[in-house]
Formats: sequence, structure tokens, C-alpha cells
Amino acid sequence: MRKNILALLLISFSVSTFAQMSSTQVDELVNRTLKTFNVPGIAVAIVKDGKIVHAQGYGVKSILTKEKVDANTLFGIASNSKAFTSAALAMLVDEGKMKWDDKVIKYLPNFKMYNDYVTNEFTIRDLLTHRSGLGLGAGDLMIWPDGSNFTAQDIIQNLQYLKPVSAFRTQYDYDNLLYIVAGEVIHVASGLSWCDFIEQRIMKPLEMNNSAASFLRLKDTTNIIAPHVPIDGKLKVIKRYQNQLFDAAAGIYSSVNDLSKWTIMQMNNGQYGADKKQLFSKKEHNEMWQLQTIIPVNARPPYNTHFSGYGLGWFLSDVKGYKQVTHTGGLEGIVTQVTLLPELNLGIIVLTNQQSGAAFRAITNTIKDSYLGIQPEDYVANYSKSLKEKEESADKKTEAVWATIATNKKNKVKEDYKRILGTYKDNWFGEVAISEKKGKLYFASKRSPQLTGEVFFYKEGNYVVKWNNSYFHADAHLFFEYDATGKAARLTMKAISELTDFSYDFQDLDFSKID
Repeated sequence: MRKNILALLLISFSVSTFAQMSSTQVDELVNRTLKTFNVPGIAVAIVKDGKIVHAQGYGVKSILTKEKVDANTLFGIASNSKAFTSAALAMLVDEGKMKWDDKVIKYLPNFKMYNDYVTNEFTIRDLLTHRSGLGLGAGDLMIWPDGSNFTAQDIIQNLQYLKPVSAFRTQYDYDNLLYIVAGEVIHVASGLSWCDFIEQRIMKPLEMNNSAASFLRLKDTTNIIAPHVPIDGKLKVIKRYQNQLFDAAAGIYSSVNDLSKWTIMQMNNGQYGADKKQLFSKKEHNEMWQLQTIIPVNARPPYNTHFSGYGLGWFLSDVKGYKQVTHTGGLEGIVTQVTLLPELNLGIIVLTNQQSGAAFRAITNTIKDSYLGIQPEDYVANYSKSLKEKEESADKKTEAVWATIATNKKNKVKEDYKRILGTYKDNWFGEVAISEKKGKLYFASKRSPQLTGEVFFYKEGNYVVKWNNSYFHADAHLFFEYDATGKAARLTMKAISELTDFSYDFQDLDFSKID
């Protein structure tokens, strides 16, 4: 018996010692991650038992200025903003201004989906749970890349043209547009814009004093990162995404210090401050952290996750027997992650200014494993290897396409390109033009000016567009269908690379030639 007690004490000591990942160990981990994944700057915070035990910046805000990142440096948190939208709705539910299962058309009478039944049954809850029947990122080209002139009302109007890929409420497919709709519901129900509600009703009481609901609303931009993208093997600073249309889905700018206050409140059932004020009720907090949409998962070490899904603004799963509440976010040149293990009262925040998701995953999982008592794994090396393999595979396919195009040019393959010239219209994306200038073909979107580029012949009925902005990494196939006279009548598209961001949802476009 004494032998067993001694063994238990030794195990307990070993786990607790291992769990206390020192600041030095975190520093070493993050600095190695910076170098391995070519990330200029990262900020990390660890919240434990209601206190910040680590909050620090690493690297630089911009490779141009070389200014150092610190714990107050502002990053775009992208889709981690979605949890703020769900929290705002929970507050309105608490106030009796709405119910989760109210129909969206009660607040937005012009809301319309592809199917009339879906339109009439669509609830506030459905806006947040990625089970609408729409495909992954459907319609995101109205908000992505930056610079389009679509409005929230355009999105509400155009949802009806997006064809579902699954039955209503039967399948998980991540979306952004319905969070924009949720932001409009908040406006109608509260009388405040989404940005005003988030800043006045959430950020102000939590004393997130340096944060803002949108980049354009920041009062001080002296301590802010620049977004970076690797282009042809070299890291470059790119123009920041600034479209406020995207705010309710991805607009917030914050720091690890400010987000730590948000995570402490979340793990305290909506309470905050010394006087334990309630931002939202425990009842509605539980509602946000209940599984709403199932996401298939395979149980395997080290986490042995048996259940996974989406709640209201959060991904939910079990890891090593503990509940995990998490979300990631991505904008051009920025990716982030917030992870909570409420039963351990543990929060991990990782913000980066480069778009390598492998970087934040390596940091989060290493820290998380130390608190779970899991044998250390070299996530930095493993993710680096996996990423290189995926990139090499994708590069081979894209290089093969461009090699064929180069061969066509070398062999002076003749193609009657004049039959594809003209204007094409898609019901939700609007018009694009295929034109010829000085012997070269060009693609240009009327409503999203950044989607402009040169067009090259690939093979019969199949051209390729190379976007002027190389940091998109989203060059695309153009597939033309011809009428009886041999002229193009229809145009569809598809990204060349399998690693193209899903928000370039070219596959959802269906153009008819109108001129």
C-alpha cells in the first residue's frame, strides 16, 4: 500500500512539474517557431486560474520597421471575432430582446435563402452554426479579397442565389456570410451597429482598452502588426484587409493582454471584475458551449478526441478527457488561435503576423500538452515536415499547369481567343469581363477590382487567370462552354492549387455571357 502511495506521489509530482512550462521554455518554443515557419512576429498569452501567467511578444511587428512585438501589440484576430458576435446575441437573449430560435425573417424580412422552406425556418441559432446547407466558404468572394463594393444588404439579397451542397441542418460547412447577417440582426434588435455593440457592451466593461471592433476604429495604431505573406520564397509586407463589411465575422483588432481579459471572463461563466459583474448569464454561456453541429472526428493519440463539433461561435471537442473550446482566425497575412480548457481553467492565445497556421498550432499544442501531462511531441518539426510535403505536392500540380502554358506559347499553339471575349454575369457576384489588349487577354471583375489578371490558354475550353496580386496564391482555371456557333456562352472557375484559401470560392460561380 505504501508502495502505491509513493508511486502516486511520484506521478503527481512529475505531472505537476512538467505542467509548469516555464517562461524560458515558452520563449524557446516561440523563437524556434518564428524561425522554422518564417513568421516575423508572434504574441502569446497563457491564462491559468483566472490570472495571466505569461504574456509576451516575440519578433517584429514588420520586417520593414523592425519594431518589436509586445503583449499590447495589436493583431487582427479574424474569425476569433465570431465568438464576440455570439456573445452579443447571448446578451440580447438575456435581455429578452430575442430568442436563439427566433426566425431570422422576424428581424430581416428581406432575408432569403435558395430554398423557401430554409428561408422560413432559418433561426438566429442557424446563423452561427455552419449547418445552413451552403458549401465551404460559399459566397466569400463578395468579401474576399479586400476592395469589393458589396454591402451587407447585397449579401442578404444574394444568399438566395447560392446553391446548397447538403440538406439544411445536416452537415457542417464553415461559412462567413451568415455571421455578417448575424451582425445585422444585432443592429436591428439592439439599435446599435455591430461595432458599437461590441465596443460599448463587451470591450468597455472588460477594459479591453486598446482593442477595437474594426481596424478603421482603432484610436491608436502606433503599436500594430503588418501582415506578411511569403511570395516566391521571400516574405513581403502586404496591404492590410480593411473592409468593414467583414467585421461581424472577422473584424476585431486586439492584443494578448486584452484578449486575456476576454478568456478569463469566458472561463468564469460570463463574470468579470472584482465585483463579479455578469456580461451574460451562465445559462446562455452554457448554450454557446453546447454542441450544435457535429464535425466528424477520428479518435487517436495523444488527445483521443471522441466528439467534435461547433457550438455558437466556438469549436468544441474533448481532448484527453477534458472539454476544449477553441477557434482560429485568418486574414491575408495574419492567423490566430484562442484555446480554452475550462476544466483546467487554462487559456492559450497565439497571434501571428504571417499566414502559417502550422505556427500557432505548434505553439498551442505544445503548451496545452504540458498542462495535460502528455509526453512532449516536437510539433514544430512535425508540422514543418507536413507543411513542406503539402506545399511540394501542390506546387507540382500548379507547376505542371504553367509548364503546359509555357509549352503552348513556345509552340505557338493557335486558339481562337476572340470567341471568349465579352462580359459574363453571375447572379450573386455580378459581372466580369474578358478583354484583349495588345495581343494579351485579361480578366477583370466589376465589383471586386483586385480580381484582375492576365489570362492564358491552357487547353481546349480551359484557360487560366494569373492574378495581378501574387500574394493571393489563388490563380484559377477558367472553363468555357460554347454555343452552336462556337462562341462562349458559359464560364465556370476553379482554383488551381489545392492550398488556395477556401474563401476564394471560384467553384460557386456560374457565369452566363451577356455581351
